[in-house]
Amino acid sequence: MVELKEYNILDDGEIDVILYKKSNGDALKDFSPEYKFHILLHESDIVIGHINFRLGDTEKILKYIGHIGYGIDEQYRGNKYAAKACKIIRKVAKEHGMEKVIITCNPDNYASRKTCETIGARFIEVVDIPETSDVYSLNETQKCRYEWEL
Repeated sequence: MVELKEYNILDDGEIDVILYKKSNGDALKDFSPEYKFHILLHESDIVIGHINFRLGDTEKILKYIGHIGYGIDEQYRGNKYAAKACKIIRKVAKEHGMEKVIITCNPDNYASRKTCETIGARFIEVVDIPETSDVYSLNETQKCRYEWEL
């Protein structure tokens, strides 16, 4: 079992990443251990998005949902906050002994693809999500896979 750590405020001087939930996961339900963070404007209480970090190398993580997932509220997009949050979360990944992570996104999510390129993640491929997967939906039938060496 993975030992989840405690994190206070992680920041880069422009945004803060604050842990609000962690989960040990549930192997029987194919849920991996995970950290969930809010992204805030630096030294404020204004939440502008979220970033999640999942541990483990299950097929679900490696092919469909990735180790890192993020979202920025619409009015704050265009400022590279997702890329900045990924760079902050790199510390968490390294503290868990990871040398690389997978990030996935929908093929038509150009902003997320740009985030992956901005942080230096390498495009691997586009994969089809099996209809039998709990990740599959009418809006999510494929994923772009990126590998980010830390």
